[in-house]
Amino acid sequence: MAAGGVSGVRKRRRFVNTAAAITATGGLLFGYDTGVISGALLFIRQDFAPLSPFMEGIIVSFLLVGAVIGAVSGGPISDRFGRRPTVLIAAVIFGIGALAVAFSPSVFILVFGRLILGLGVGLASMIVPLYIAEIAPADRRGALVSLNQLMITIGILLSYIVGVIFAPVEGWRYMFGVAIVPAIILGVGMFRLPESPRWLFENGRIDRAREVLGRTRSEQEIELEFKEMEEIKNQERNRARVSYRELLEPYVRPMLIIGIGLAVFQQITGINTVIYYAPTILQGVGFSEGGAIAATALGVGVVNVGFTILAVYLIDRVGRKPLLIVGLIGMVVSLTLLGFVFATGGSSGVTGVLATACLGLYIASFAISLGPVFWLMISEIYPLRIRGTAMSVASLANWGSNFLVALSFPIILAGFGGAGAFWLFAVLGIVAWVFVYLKVPETKGRTLEQIEAGFRGVEVAGSRRVR
Repeated sequence: MAAGGVSGVRKRRRFVNTAAAITATGGLLFGYDTGVISGALLFIRQDFAPLSPFMEGIIVSFLLVGAVIGAVSGGPISDRFGRRPTVLIAAVIFGIGALAVAFSPSVFILVFGRLILGLGVGLASMIVPLYIAEIAPADRRGALVSLNQLMITIGILLSYIVGVIFAPVEGWRYMFGVAIVPAIILGVGMFRLPESPRWLFENGRIDRAREVLGRTRSEQEIELEFKEMEEIKNQERNRARVSYRELLEPYVRPMLIIGIGLAVFQQITGINTVIYYAPTILQGVGFSEGGAIAATALGVGVVNVGFTILAVYLIDRVGRKPLLIVGLIGMVVSLTLLGFVFATGGSSGVTGVLATACLGLYIASFAISLGPVFWLMISEIYPLRIRGTAMSVASLANWGSNFLVALSFPIILAGFGGAGAFWLFAVLGIVAWVFVYLKVPETKGRTLEQIEAGFRGVEVAGSRRVR
């Protein structure tokens, strides 16, 4: 009996690990298609010469436009048709986008392909953590959802590596075309995975929901979660179909503020400006072009992956809020020091080492805090009934902020200089720290129903009021 019990635990653990890994391939595609343009743009510029700076900006930024559209549409699609079909749609979009860019005969088709890739990125940004959160047990949900963020960082690093491999042959088309492989893996893998048990339950497919939960939970855990879901569903009876207006209801508003707040702070504290402009930053303190690219790969790519792995290990042990608190302190300190490095105006070897160290500390601090915790928390805090729609709003806020920061950073840099720009990000980091300290609750070790009950101020088994 004991042996059989151990065997059952291992089987359930293996299934949920496999499901999370396959789904998180969407995160790898998210990271890869976001990062690959940095290596490809040099050769795109040559192939489609003359290419104006404005058109270069369009080629880069249209992925973000697509991401906004994908993020907005993904929630309603996933609420109506299911989480699994939405992941499959994202896989198809990634494949079509990769082929469109790789074989683009003109700038117009290239931009259109980037827009398609952005749709996939936007869909993946909200549906991957959502699916994993709804299929994972409460005690491992943090680590498994954070696997998505780890795969994003691996995708970014992989895009740097692929860029180095194909740079000698100026193979920017190959750089984009490689993405078809993980897109196929995601699509084929999802065909073998079930629908989210919570979506099945919400849509009246109770027996199937119980069957899916049985692949990841013990009988005792299944009964407890079914009881919690029934209690929450009873409170939702007689409500009309989900609409965006429902997000403004009093009990939802605090969750909406937390999700949008974390989405905006993840971007306005400077992460993507550092990723996009790291080589420029390092060249400004004395690095050669080649040295700046190598230092970026090491200081951004490798550190990002390494500390995201650390976050995956810590997030269910330490908790979400402590990681945010500590990580934001590290971000503020590193941004402040980076500002001082630029304020000195030096370009010596020592200055370059200090700048690289500050960038590494900043990336490490982000990778254990706002990087994974934002995507995890927006998959946890919203009620089942509106979870997909609410996550779309948070994802929209994230991608919209990303677009605005990327658009405004050159203006900020010209107006305030490097030192002023990084000090501004540091001040915004302090504001983010205060927001987290006052507004963000701890969700570690609680089921999704217990978290929802805490926001509602009602009781289900094991719940407590959110503070």
